[in-house]
Amino acid sequence: MIDTKKLQKKLLSVEKPARYVGEELNSTIKNKRDISVRFAFAFPDVYEVGMSHTGLHILYHMLNSMENIWCERVFAPWIDMEKVMRENSIPLYGLESKDELREFDFIGFTLQYEMSYTNILNMLDLGNIPIKSKYRTNDMPIVIAGGPCAYNPEPLYEVIDLFALGEGEELLPELMKLYEREKQNGFNKMSFLEKAAQLEGVYVPQFYEEIYGKDGTIKERKILNKHAKEIVTKRIIKDFDKSFYPDKSILPYIDVVHDRVALEIFRGCTRGCRFCQAGMVYRPVREKTPETLINQAENLINSTGHDEISLTSLSSGDYSCLPELTLRLLEKYERRNISISLPSLRLDSMTFDIIERLQEVRKSGLTFAPEAGTQRMRDIINKNLTEEQILGPVETAFNLGWSTVKLYFMIGLPWETIEDVMSIKSLAYKIKDMFFDRPKEDIKGNLKINVSASCFVPKPFTPFQWVGQNGMDEFFYKAKTLQGKIKDKKVSFSYHDPKVSYIEAVFARGDRRLSKVLIEAWEKGCKFDGWYDIFDFDKWMEAFKETDMDPDFFAGRKRDITEILPWDFIDVGVSKEFLVKEYEKASRAVTTPDCRQQCLNCGVNHNLIGGACPHVQNNM
Repeated sequence: MIDTKKLQKKLLSVEKPARYVGEELNSTIKNKRDISVRFAFAFPDVYEVGMSHTGLHILYHMLNSMENIWCERVFAPWIDMEKVMRENSIPLYGLESKDELREFDFIGFTLQYEMSYTNILNMLDLGNIPIKSKYRTNDMPIVIAGGPCAYNPEPLYEVIDLFALGEGEELLPELMKLYEREKQNGFNKMSFLEKAAQLEGVYVPQFYEEIYGKDGTIKERKILNKHAKEIVTKRIIKDFDKSFYPDKSILPYIDVVHDRVALEIFRGCTRGCRFCQAGMVYRPVREKTPETLINQAENLINSTGHDEISLTSLSSGDYSCLPELTLRLLEKYERRNISISLPSLRLDSMTFDIIERLQEVRKSGLTFAPEAGTQRMRDIINKNLTEEQILGPVETAFNLGWSTVKLYFMIGLPWETIEDVMSIKSLAYKIKDMFFDRPKEDIKGNLKINVSASCFVPKPFTPFQWVGQNGMDEFFYKAKTLQGKIKDKKVSFSYHDPKVSYIEAVFARGDRRLSKVLIEAWEKGCKFDGWYDIFDFDKWMEAFKETDMDPDFFAGRKRDITEILPWDFIDVGVSKEFLVKEYEKASRAVTTPDCRQQCLNCGVNHNLIGGACPHVQNNM
């Protein structure tokens, strides 16, 4: 255990010391003498970001519900705290026990965003743990990782001992029980990893080798250990209605990004947007019943005192029982001034009679995501939205009293032209004109249209995994040209930094050779790369140069559909054949219907569930 008196004294000198003290309501304290497995849930970003992540709360409380396991939390300390820790030899510690990381059996990182990778190295180093797996001895923690970025684990292959692919509620209990048995029999790290590799969803990178051709692409992939599988299949919860969900959540002392009850209503998505990794890797859709959700909401409200319930999913408007659920929640909580929010709505799924009722408790702006300005581009990305389906709901919102609108777009999409980019301005101006082209007595509020554009990043397991990303000069040209054209006080425009998106694309589609680049960048001081005021692009370019790696090979290069991809050994359920078909349809701007309307045989239900999609209305 670290010197807590010394820690408390030093915390007075840092910003937001509540990030580092723990002891919040609903956190878990256990007697170490009763524990056989200690797990540190490590979120590689600051406390406020990590504590807003629903997955953290689910897995934290699930592991702590197991008698012999104690799960604690650890977050990346901010710059000021890291300085204090290094100057005063204070190692990184678990919030609950204040024990340093070396005392844990597992350190489990969640990989939500590629730009957090340097923080993983920094956290291990602050915990006095070697950053490379091969240097961690038998008495050191097993370092594991999961989350969406784990679907291309290769850039972290030198760092992570074991990747958990798929849904942690399904896999982690088995992994913990295996470790507990191995520990009782005299723990040996290699023996544990070999047995873990036989579990569905587990990938141990040291058991494989990549052989590269003269052109730099992967020539073949060799298995080095007889216990390793040729194909690693993600784990999936088949009956989501009965899956673990906490009846309480930790209540932070300080404001966090999302300070509310998060009610996960379903997982997966049937829309099939071709840029969206989550829409592919979280398939198939699995819903909870309204009864289950209402019970979960009541437990969480009672244990936290929050005054907002957020109905979360990838596309909340697609929940089949949404009207029933929202009305029942409103009837139950409206008088208590507890609001219900729907953060992930599509324009074509908006039910304004419900939204209007929800906003009676607390009115806010509306957020729409057309993603592209022209119909051709929306067809390419399979957004399945017409201009009428965009303008109609916006007009309805204006007529109901809304006057603040956020519009999300992407630039740099495949087969995009500068005319497509400029059409973003045209669409925003049409929305502005729609607001004012009404009788004066109907115009309420001060119109504000906030337009933002992110830079497209091709991701694994999407139909766009083969396309090359725009170069930075092209991104800047498109964004600045559009910015120069928007000259209306009612319309504001902002765009994501192309330099950050470039590094993100490199690691999203990179192979294990990038591990040495990552380590080099961290040694140069790179950390918190998702934070604009800290991200240092020049250091990253130096790291690529000094490791003799070309980042354009990973970000900007178009891949052939026959090329072996670094993540091809992973089975997420969606077949590669389906992704190829979607890629070819995108090149012709041909759309694919929602899975609920017609089954397109993506393979996920057949491969993972063992039957036809239960949500389809008209099977082929």
